[in-house]
Amino acid sequence: MLLHKTACLRSSLVALALGSLAVATAYASGFEPHRPPLANDLAIRIASQDGVVVRDLPLADGTFQRVLYDAPSSEARGIIVMFPGGADDLSIEKDGQIRHADNFVVRSRDLWTAKGYGVVLVDAIGHQSMRGKRSTAAYADVTRQVIAFAHQQASAPVWVLGTSQGSIAAMNAASHAKDGDIAGVILTESVSILGGSHETVFDAYPQDVYVPALIVANKDDRCSVAPPSMAESIAQSMRNTHATVLFVQGGSVRSSNECASLSPHGYYGIEGLVVDEIAAWMARVGA
Repeated sequence: MLLHKTACLRSSLVALALGSLAVATAYASGFEPHRPPLANDLAIRIASQDGVVVRDLPLADGTFQRVLYDAPSSEARGIIVMFPGGADDLSIEKDGQIRHADNFVVRSRDLWTAKGYGVVLVDAIGHQSMRGKRSTAAYADVTRQVIAFAHQQASAPVWVLGTSQGSIAAMNAASHAKDGDIAGVILTESVSILGGSHETVFDAYPQDVYVPALIVANKDDRCSVAPPSMAESIAQSMRNTHATVLFVQGGSVRSSNECASLSPHGYYGIEGLVVDEIAAWMARVGA
């Protein structure tokens, strides 16, 4: 589906560029590292023709947070803001193409839209690693802007979901959200043991989360900084809300790195099962 979308977007871009020399010149001028180019609005319009919107959200320090919104084919029953793991660099292009698409939140995107949920994918700021930054107050401000963007896309409940290192961002977003901003938070294969990023979900103020929470842990996850045995401790740290722990099992290995996306840590091969379980919890909480 993503390849089909990409082909359509590229065709539209070529046609529009041939029809307008001014637009083609602006596009050729290139992309400034921290400021969208003149033709960025064109890219947004092209992408939105196929239900995909790419937007650069201006931040207080002059940089931009790039997000991608993928809408379901019918009216959205909800919108999920998704924070990827690792360094967080998805490299979302202006036309909606995603260069680094191995992460669970990207691979599961079509499964969610098929269920009627819109998906907001959050890229790294300026293609810089987000390790060590996801639990900060400055990043909490960024998450508020992303959530506000999500609310602009449809009149539907907004959820936040993070995987691995991205769970730190999701926890931070939930702990700083205002009343009514989000319906709940989903943490999957959360980083709970201190590692190279020098932060865990416990650094993102779990005691300040007041919305329903789901902690998903794969019993076959062998990532040293995200052991499934810590799921209950994460739930207990969120003492001001009802936190549910969901254990799953399975997944294939395509990488020698046990913390990589193409492994049980990233639900590789069991994406459908995990999405179904999360969606069932969301339906119960929403009801």
